[in-house]
Amino acid sequence: MAKEFLARVVGQARAQGWTSDEHFTVDGTLLEAWASVKSFQPKDKKSSPPPDDPGNPTVNFRGEERSNQTHESKTDPEALLARKGAGKEAKLSYCGNLLVENRNGLIVSSLVWEATGTAERDAAMAMLQDVPGTGRVTVGGDKGFDTAEFVRECRNMRVTPHVAQNLARRGGSAIDGHTTQHAGYGISQKKRKRIEECFGWLKTIALLRKVRHRGTLKVDWIFTFACAAYNLVRMRNLMAVTVPAQ
Repeated sequence: MAKEFLARVVGQARAQGWTSDEHFTVDGTLLEAWASVKSFQPKDKKSSPPPDDPGNPTVNFRGEERSNQTHESKTDPEALLARKGAGKEAKLSYCGNLLVENRNGLIVSSLVWEATGTAERDAAMAMLQDVPGTGRVTVGGDKGFDTAEFVRECRNMRVTPHVAQNLARRGGSAIDGHTTQHAGYGISQKKRKRIEECFGWLKTIALLRKVRHRGTLKVDWIFTFACAAYNLVRMRNLMAVTVPAQ
């Protein structure tokens, strides 16, 4: 129902000419799961003596190596341990992903994925496959999308990748100079930053910085519903600009 709601909201925006059917941006962000780090325990954990405090037991992780391969949350098994960057604290999280059109920054599609190392690219491919029409489109993105596999799959789908070059990547950037020399590439790189406005609204106004649902399906549902609400707010503002005051 949430997916259908978002699709109908996008359909209304498209009918008003507020969306682009050719130029898009993709990105993802971590959504903190409703599960504590204490719940992240070995998958094959054997029985242990009763905790000193059943409501808030004392847990000592010193010297213990924890990973998503060996551990899982006992309260939300689908949440994975992830960090925003090097040196950042790892938290149980989901990956919330958006496909945004570049004309007015409206959310065209959303998808919550498990917080794996390839979640943003995998979700982007899934959302780009559902873009209507058969014409060639462009997609902007940050350096995390500059991989040979992502660029190759985009071109196979008649999608021109306008992602930022990661020149520090082993083997160099997958985006060649033939792509970056076009004016459209520079416009996509400028427009892609607007997707951060969507994430900012979803995490603060929609209160999704830490989700209150457990399981990928439920988190995806509330995330998608919030995306539709974001579009309605943006469309109200666009309508106020296009309709003269009485």
